Amino acid sequence: MTRATIATEKGEIQVELFPEDAPKATANFVKLAGEGFFDGVVFHRIVPGFVIQGGDGQYGKKSSLDGSRVGTGGPGYRFDDEPFTGDYGRGAVAMANAGRNTNGSQFFICLEDLAGRLPKQYTIFGQVTDGMDVVDEIAAGRTGPGDRPLEPVAMTSVTIHPDGPGDGQGYDGQGYDGQG
Repeated sequence: MTRATIATEKGEIQVELFPEDAPKATANFVKLAGEGFFDGVVFHRIVPGFVIQGGDGQYGKKSSLDGSRVGTGGPGYRFDDEPFTGDYGRGAVAMANAGRNTNGSQFFICLEDLAGRLPKQYTIFGQVTDGMDVVDEIAAGRTGPGDRPLEPVAMTSVTIHPDGPGDGQGYDGQGYDGQG
């Protein structure tokens, strides 16, 4: 089982990643985390009862936050959607995108069970296993226009804990190459 620890200014969020169900999205997240892409990046969108969204390392770094552009940036490449199983339950971690095949670095965490309320066009690549209290604390922040938090919370680091050798999962914890 590949896991990620998303350390934030409010505490840690533990996520089980799904490399077999969503190999491109998982490998991309692992790659970006390994490069420190998410370090200092804020959760730039909060919709109570729905999601928190982050991952815009282009315009969403807390130290140089571009309030007019945050939520529009990415890693400099896009990759295709993946078919996936499951649904958007509380704690599901999925790719945020701007339409078909526009995945990059942004992701969201579901605050509630959104099955049937969200079109299945956002690849689910993980599930929060611990730290939903942290997610809920981030979601409780006051927001302004565009669902932007008035006091955004940043990820301080994202650490990947890859599968151990000989686990039979066939995933080596290496990142996505940004191609296709």
